[in-house]
Amino acid sequence: MRPRRIHITGAAGSGTTTLGRALAAATGAVHLDTDDVYWLPTDPPFQEKRPIPDRLALLEQAFDGADRWALAGSLIGWGDPLIPRFDLVVFLHIPPALRMQRLRDREIERYGAETLAPGGAMHATHHAFLDWAEAYDTGTRVSRNLEAHNAWLARLPCPVLRIEGDTTVADRLQRVLAFRRIEGRAWRG
Repeated sequence: MRPRRIHITGAAGSGTTTLGRALAAATGAVHLDTDDVYWLPTDPPFQEKRPIPDRLALLEQAFDGADRWALAGSLIGWGDPLIPRFDLVVFLHIPPALRMQRLRDREIERYGAETLAPGGAMHATHHAFLDWAEAYDTGTRVSRNLEAHNAWLARLPCPVLRIEGDTTVADRLQRVLAFRRIEGRAWRG
């Protein structure tokens, strides 16, 4: 039986990790997240990038150890050698204002409001991250942007399922599972 291999991508805050976890829970797949291999473990997290060859090796190792997996996050600019592994890519896009609010809420939950406030230890880093994330939909000054994602998606040899708008996790999960059945390659089984 051919492994079931799904990559879920989109902008920061679009819900890729949440959908990846839900898909893994519903199907028994291994959930993987690009942030876990992109960044070296630091305190605070997300401060130092892991070298690209190391990222690729970690994902290849995880893929080889799993019959089915759901990989959440972005591979733009470094993950092209993994493209042949994908059976399906799911692209999530939500309204920018909602996405940015999710990111603000997530940052406060992750680090605490005092740490992010003016004078806080992560104030500058927090605002740099939000500026970077906000440029996704309208700019090209960062490598991970909507234009770059669309160009990357257009080059993929596998099917791409686009899920746009403020939909529930349950709806997104159902659309992925239904897409797989329509394609004749059931995710379960």
